[in-house]
Amino acid sequence: MTSAVILAGGLGTRLRSAVPELPKPMAPIGGRPFLEYQLDYWIAQGISRFVLSVGYRHEAIMEHLGIRYKGVELEYVIEERPLGTGGGLLLAAEKVSRGGPFLLLNGDTYFEADWKVLNAYALAHDADCCFSLFRTGEKGRYMGIEVSPDGRITSLKSEHADGFRLANGGVYWVHPRALHGWRFASNEKASLEDDLFPAALTSGQRLFGIEFTGTFIDIGVPDDYHRAATLLAV
Repeated sequence: MTSAVILAGGLGTRLRSAVPELPKPMAPIGGRPFLEYQLDYWIAQGISRFVLSVGYRHEAIMEHLGIRYKGVELEYVIEERPLGTGGGLLLAAEKVSRGGPFLLLNGDTYFEADWKVLNAYALAHDADCCFSLFRTGEKGRYMGIEVSPDGRITSLKSEHADGFRLANGGVYWVHPRALHGWRFASNEKASLEDDLFPAALTSGQRLFGIEFTGTFIDIGVPDDYHRAATLLAV
């Protein structure tokens, strides 16, 4: 059984002007919640169980999806106060880490990364965590990631500000042993990007990255939210 954690607890403040009453993952795209597109894609990739870390307006997510979606089990952990992406992961990790490597997803990002390729690559490199990367030339929004020729991440903040660069796509393969090196309590607010991943890199954990060229969309800002309807149209 392959499990995935979806981080769906954010406040979504940048998207409030477009979606004022809903958590970001429930933002409607073509008449359906964004989260359904994400679930559909990963179920088709073979993910058979999801743990959703929810917080702001979590009732909207839980009441809409329930405990099963298209025959796949859904579990929830509720952030009683905002814990950030890192805190949300650690809260949910207790429900998935016993079963081997798992998938970690941002609840406001859709990225068509091939799970079989990601899993095989991570296992072949004995990774603690493996990032799915995409190539972008957009300035200021996505911080580039530096990787060595063998795919090992050497920096989480690229020095190359101009031109196309590899960036974090918000889809991660995580080995349970990686969690032991992240010295944060499960009830402590923390950020994946600013706290957990830098600590992992500094401590020598094996962080790898692999590039994918599939559709990528981050609905965190209104312009990209409106563009998502075109990219996800079926």
